[in-house]
Amino acid sequence: QVQLVESGGGLVQAGGSLRLSCAASGHTFSAYIMAWFRQAPGKEREFVARISKAAIITSYADSVKGRFAISRDNSKNTMDLQMNSLKPEDTAVYFCAATTRGDRQVADYAYWGQGTQVTVSS
Repeated sequence: QVQLVESGGGLVQAGGSLRLSCAASGHTFSAYIMAWFRQAPGKEREFVARISKAAIITSYADSVKGRFAISRDNSKNTMDLQMNSLKPEDTAVYFCAATTRGDRQVADYAYWGQGTQVTVSS
């Protein structure tokens, strides 16, 4: 199993930037595909970005493509999400997630962090 803890959320004005981090422990980090999801009030949890085990392949939701960047450091057991040009519609609780195999579906991911709140004011 792997334990995940997010950090870095907060309040930012529209157009600003935030960097989220996810720290992993408990198992070989490089064995997992990692992803970020988010959930806004009253909405379903949705995919944001995904990074392969060796950080070779990344993918993004259309809504964040060109603004967000996912990265990972397997030597430090961490994954980051750099969020630029933030919009009010990016407001949500952001979760990091891990899986040994899967793509963009919530059900693909067995391990989740507790989430970190991101609020973008207009």
